[in-house]
Amino acid sequence: MKYWRGYLTAGIFGLFTWLLMEFAKTHAQIVDMVYPYISRMLQTTLAEWSGGVDFCLWQLLAVLLLLGVIASIVLMVVLRWNPIQWFGWILAVAAGIFFLHTGLYGLNTYAGPIADDLRLEVVEYTLDELQEATVYYRDKANALAGQVSRDAGGNPQFADFDALALQAANGFDAMTYDEYEPVFAGSRLPVKKLAWADLYTSMGITGVTMGITGEAAVNPQIPAVSLPFTICHEMSHRNAIAIERDANFAAFLACRANESVEFQYSGYFMAYRYCYNALVSAGGSLQAQEVAGGESSLLKQDLAAYRDFFAGRQDQTATNLANKANDTYLKISGDEQGVASYQDVSTLLVSLYHKEVVLPAQVIPEPEFDPLDSSQVDVTDIPRVW
Repeated sequence: MKYWRGYLTAGIFGLFTWLLMEFAKTHAQIVDMVYPYISRMLQTTLAEWSGGVDFCLWQLLAVLLLLGVIASIVLMVVLRWNPIQWFGWILAVAAGIFFLHTGLYGLNTYAGPIADDLRLEVVEYTLDELQEATVYYRDKANALAGQVSRDAGGNPQFADFDALALQAANGFDAMTYDEYEPVFAGSRLPVKKLAWADLYTSMGITGVTMGITGEAAVNPQIPAVSLPFTICHEMSHRNAIAIERDANFAAFLACRANESVEFQYSGYFMAYRYCYNALVSAGGSLQAQEVAGGESSLLKQDLAAYRDFFAGRQDQTATNLANKANDTYLKISGDEQGVASYQDVSTLLVSLYHKEVVLPAQVIPEPEFDPLDSSQVDVTDIPRVW
């Protein structure tokens, strides 16, 4: 029996995790009403605790865990432990960690979508409507591209990582207190830099948020034009917005609401990229070419630099493995779309364009009421008093 205790422990953790997820799946309204607020408070508390050091605590814990596994393998060989028993306890540790993650953060996947929190009607759109929205975000990016600081070669010169990490709170505060959107409430602590950035860049990873330690971290190597958006994306995750689509949308709104033109440009730059890619994916290659023809020289340069950065540094095998692992994790955690959820933000961006641009343009003002105008007042049945 002692050989199977590890497996039994792993099974108990797995059962409790499954029960939590099944409860969240079948009682989504209850989860949405309560869990995100509890999770947000826990994440804020954990962020303050882990914020005592400027490096990612979870990365240190991961290294220690890996060293522990290696040491246990050595001991297993030297002391002739039963490998079946050893693997059972490794499985138990992994199951325990996932159970802890699910309880502290993971159930946010089952909470209601951010569109409901923001009272945004998600619309079904045609290819032409997607093209119109893409043009809108392109034009916004065009205008802001000329407002950011640039070097002699025309490359964006943003503030350094630490300054941007501090500035990001401005957009979240504006959305929370000026726009009265409580979904943006939560920790305002700056994100951290991911250590071993070369490794994450080779896998195409721009940021990681770890619910167990309340740490939001960003790859400091990514292009400056996308850095503010990515910072806001990871902060959104720490604020209990778990679905990747929703975190992308929250990042755009937080960037747009920020008083910094660097954040505004980063938000519209990424919004345009997502809509443009959606247009191509929807079979609108010709429409996409037409939209791209309206890019300013500065926007076109920044888009090319962004593509070249990842094309020159990503290892395709490592990227595929990372995408597969991330896709599996997202689906196990309740996000049925997996990594496709990132790109699905285009649906929310088009819906926002429809709400803020299309609908207001369709409003027909009512004529001013004039009681003496016989065309507006029917006096036929009103008796006359002589």
